[in-house]
Amino acid sequence: MIEWLLRKDTADPTVEVAGRLLPLVIRRNAQARRMTMRLAPDGSEVRVTLPSWGRSAEALAFARQRAGWLAGQLAAVPQRVELGHGTQLSFLGEQLEIRHDPSLPRKVSLGEGAVLVGGPAASLQSRLKRWLEGEARRLIAEDLSYYCLRAGQPQQALMLTNAKRRWGSCARDGTIRINWRLVMAPSYVRRSVVAHEVAHLVHFDHSPAFHAFLDEIFEGEIAAANRWLKRDGKSLYLPMG
Repeated sequence: MIEWLLRKDTADPTVEVAGRLLPLVIRRNAQARRMTMRLAPDGSEVRVTLPSWGRSAEALAFARQRAGWLAGQLAAVPQRVELGHGTQLSFLGEQLEIRHDPSLPRKVSLGEGAVLVGGPAASLQSRLKRWLEGEARRLIAEDLSYYCLRAGQPQQALMLTNAKRRWGSCARDGTIRINWRLVMAPSYVRRSVVAHEVAHLVHFDHSPAFHAFLDEIFEGEIAAANRWLKRDGKSLYLPMG
């Protein structure tokens, strides 16, 4: 069981990183054997996981002592980029050039190595984001149907998220939640996350039986997908819209 510690209004712990004060979120995990720390994918907060016996003061000291490491992580977080004509948009692991021409249809379409979009420039970013979310829903729904069939499970409800702590989840009632930003990653990465959550419909844990079943239903290499997410996952949190 994991217990998230609530920050009190009077004493919110913070860590100074590269001149910025970032909130410190502390959680206790009964299965943790040591203290671990990571930066939120969007750089908004520092997260420390403690064993059940750990002290909050130790977590704060741990984070502040490693402010230099956190600064390096923060520097790697994608900065806000204004999407417009001539800039790049990631889709299915490829960098596509945005070609905006007001005379084109407002509906986004794909061209050779490019995203084509018309209409006013003022609403360009929001329309591109809606297009990505729509493509994510379509593709992830197809993935979910495929892996439910392979797993011998009925079709489950799908919800898209923008979660900053996880790429996917499977609830006790079978609802599958997948981060829509995975539509920007290579297809095998997105599909690995969907397959992972579907495998939880059969094994609601991370036991050897779960991993064996995941290897059975997923056609690719889980390790390769996990490496991509660890190395490049932060790049999917490009602020937009």
